Amino acid sequence: MCGNEGNLPKLLGVVVLTVFCNMNVAQASQIGSERGASRRLADGEEYSMPASELVDVGRQLFVASWTSEEGAGRPLSKGTGDPLSDPSRSLTFPFRFNRISAPDANSCAGCHNLPFPGGGGDIVANVFVLAQRFDFATFDENDPVPLRGAVDETGRRSLLQDIGNSRGTVGMFGAGYVELLARAMTAALQAQRDALLPGDTVALQALGVGFGRLSRLQDGSYDTSAVEGLPAISLTGSPPNLVIRPFHQSGAVVSIRQFTNNAMNHHHGIQTTERFGAVDADGDGFVDEMSRAEVTAVSVFQATLQVPGRMIPRDQTLRAAVGRGERLFIDVGCGECHRPSLPLADTVYTEPNPYNPPGNLRPADVSAPLSIDLNDPRLPGIRLRAGKDGITRVPAYTDLRLHRIYESGDPNCESLNQSNGSLHSESCWFLTRKLWGVASEPGYGHHGQFTTLREAVEAHSGEATPVMSNFWARSNADRDDVIEFLKSLRTFPDTVTAAAVDDRLVPTTWPAPGTRR
Repeated sequence: MCGNEGNLPKLLGVVVLTVFCNMNVAQASQIGSERGASRRLADGEEYSMPASELVDVGRQLFVASWTSEEGAGRPLSKGTGDPLSDPSRSLTFPFRFNRISAPDANSCAGCHNLPFPGGGGDIVANVFVLAQRFDFATFDENDPVPLRGAVDETGRRSLLQDIGNSRGTVGMFGAGYVELLARAMTAALQAQRDALLPGDTVALQALGVGFGRLSRLQDGSYDTSAVEGLPAISLTGSPPNLVIRPFHQSGAVVSIRQFTNNAMNHHHGIQTTERFGAVDADGDGFVDEMSRAEVTAVSVFQATLQVPGRMIPRDQTLRAAVGRGERLFIDVGCGECHRPSLPLADTVYTEPNPYNPPGNLRPADVSAPLSIDLNDPRLPGIRLRAGKDGITRVPAYTDLRLHRIYESGDPNCESLNQSNGSLHSESCWFLTRKLWGVASEPGYGHHGQFTTLREAVEAHSGEATPVMSNFWARSNADRDDVIEFLKSLRTFPDTVTAAAVDDRLVPTTWPAPGTRR
């Protein structure tokens, strides 16, 4: 008993009284606490709660500002998860936070916030990919070697241009549909690979997108030299895995879950148990910093984020410009890479992803996957729905391929392999930007350095040179119409359920790609 039960109405039962007492104890235990995550989950709880509650817990964890009282920070480990090169110089105050080598954020929503939690981020929220392999790195060439660990694992002092590249924060609206598209494409590519006999060649294709040609030699080995649009890591092994990686600017991550496991350690210093085990992996005195159930909740929250829609102005002149621009976008060839929609036969999102790499929960690790239909109209915000043929068309404006976006002149292109940090000759290969919602997430480009959509369009060269020739051959008015079309691709609050609204968020009709409610 609480000790004051005599003051309670006699009609209160024991269960209610017990809850009341426990609330008092819980409230007392919170005095002086400075933990960011108020709701935590134990493994197994993710299967016993309604989907809406799981999504809500995931949202709370996504916006939580993690603190040192719950394991934030990684005193003795790098953002890669490896131990510090110099463990005698731990990443404690004043070296706990570093914009270059990280940790660099308290909350997922600290970066993913445009226009709401879950989206992209302004350039101030950029991260420096690859720099997480160092203990503590700066761009000051006068810093003494070992520059607080800014030497690679071979002991070589890293050149400043090799430390890392600035990358814009990726928006996650509609991410569940994107992951399902990637899974479907991977399954299609692997089926073509598995049917390939020695001496044969196949033109790889998935959901209408071509990925070059895969050959099998007479000795049974595979020749991937003519495969296109996949990162090197997807061409490794025998047979090559051919896994589509739809997240990160350069297509480095398979799933929302892998994205979450990576980010929790890299950016916050929170080690997930499924990745690091039930140990104090970073020397901060905490174990089990994030449970499997909590990673599932955060992943499901991101997977069920609303789908971006269209804002069609009430002004008839602007409205007409949007329509012309949408047609011109296709006519000049932009839609060859920015596919207006991709077909999806199955909209049931499951955790875990069957193609997750080691270090992330995999299907063999669970008795049954957690499932949720992304087309369920009870989920918040805009939902897609299947057409009469049973196919859901996902208007993400991407082909989920890597392309050489820029011919030259971009100092922010990749000079390192994201999987191991080694130098390589390829540069400027990036995943086709998902354009749905793009106008709600400035700045633009993989680095976030373009302030306008026009700058991002006009910077295209490389593989897009023929398309840009078509674009420049159009009149100024035509090019303006294309920009007006891009400005209509917006993300709305999850209270908006109409796929197209006017500039007062009033539903309007529009012949947008895909079939939506």
